[in-house]
Amino acid sequence: MNPHDGAFHDLPSARAMFEALQARAAAQGLSLRPPPPEPTSCCGRGCNGCVWEGYYAATTYWRDEALLILAD
Repeated sequence: MNPHDGAFHDLPSARAMFEALQARAAAQGLSLRPPPPEPTSCCGRGCNGCVWEGYYAATTYWRDEALLILAD
């Protein structure tokens, strides 16, 4: 899994990315803020503006921020 890849659309990819970037940060002696919490209130009806859409947007933002920290 390449943590530089685009937006996330599934939970296993997001979790793998969190793990990979947190491991890189630890190896460099850096700390990252906690990843966004996984949604617990999805109704499963595919709503426009689903909580998962917000989660994946937050996941992408977290990844971008982490990559900036790791690049310094």
